[in-house]
Amino acid sequence: MTTDAVETAVARLRAARRRRHVLVVAGMILIVLVAGTGALLVGAAGLTPGQAIAGAVGLGDKGDVFIIQKLRLPRIEAAVVVGGAFGLAGALFQSTLRNPLASPDILGISSGASLGAVTGLLALGLSGVVLSAMAFAGAGLVAIAIWLLAWRKGLHSIRFVLVGVGFAYLCSSLVAWSMARAEENEAAGVLIWTVGSVSDIRGDQLALVAAGTLVLSAAVTVVSRTQGPLSLGDDNARSLGVRVDAARIGTLLLAVALVALATSAAGPIAFVALVAPAIARRLVNDGGAALAASAATGAALTLVADVVGQHALLGVAAPVGIVTGLVGAPYLLWLLATTEKRSR
Repeated sequence: MTTDAVETAVARLRAARRRRHVLVVAGMILIVLVAGTGALLVGAAGLTPGQAIAGAVGLGDKGDVFIIQKLRLPRIEAAVVVGGAFGLAGALFQSTLRNPLASPDILGISSGASLGAVTGLLALGLSGVVLSAMAFAGAGLVAIAIWLLAWRKGLHSIRFVLVGVGFAYLCSSLVAWSMARAEENEAAGVLIWTVGSVSDIRGDQLALVAAGTLVLSAAVTVVSRTQGPLSLGDDNARSLGVRVDAARIGTLLLAVALVALATSAAGPIAFVALVAPAIARRLVNDGGAALAASAATGAALTLVADVVGQHALLGVAAPVGIVTGLVGAPYLLWLLATTEKRSR
């Protein structure tokens, strides 16, 4: 085969992969649109499509405008933004550490955010944006602690995951201990920081999370070019001119920031960061990190789970984190079982 033929074949393969990636992202956007439309129309106050459209643009009955613009639309937007952030962060963790179990849920980053928020709520009496800042700080501090304990002349993925699992248990235990000591009315307010919900994200908080996610996503596009070489192993990545430690540190810092930002607003929505990248990689099927597809899948998964939790979970309204937990826990068990079989 001539050099020109090889280059043509490679170009066709890359074009086919790009088309598949675009199709997957477009499919997830379609799911978001369908689920979002359903979320606008269905509820205690059922609305027609005409009423929903009029309410979205500020026309029509004042009650309809309030329901759409103040209640339903912000919840949809929050689910999309937070889910996208979790999906993108999970893809960065898994591709950088080359481990399908590398997820902020399992690594303790989300639990650190929960502990920071619970501490701020129960010990300091904080609320609002300041409480979200405490959650962000908690995630950051846990990430730094994991980093310091896992670093041994470089950052090794297995050690990072094992140390992270230990911190996840530690933070979860401290949160449970704090809830056990709290008054009954205080414990109710802590629930969001143990389960995860998008029901109360709106206004300035929603704008802040959306803007932060957009900025971090733009930064991810800069480091995304290192994900392919890193997936080949450290030696191969170095031979391709990648500064492995710097690339890994930069990527994981962005992933931690995305998780901290999303968790500081919505709490630790379980398993989205674990499941969304796996679904995206299987759909794209090119062996890469599938970053855009993971973000789109995370947004779709979170929004659909929230709609199901509101209207279809055994007739009882439930936070989105409970629904994603019901989906993600069996997937985690399956992943552990199949990983063990492959390692034999």
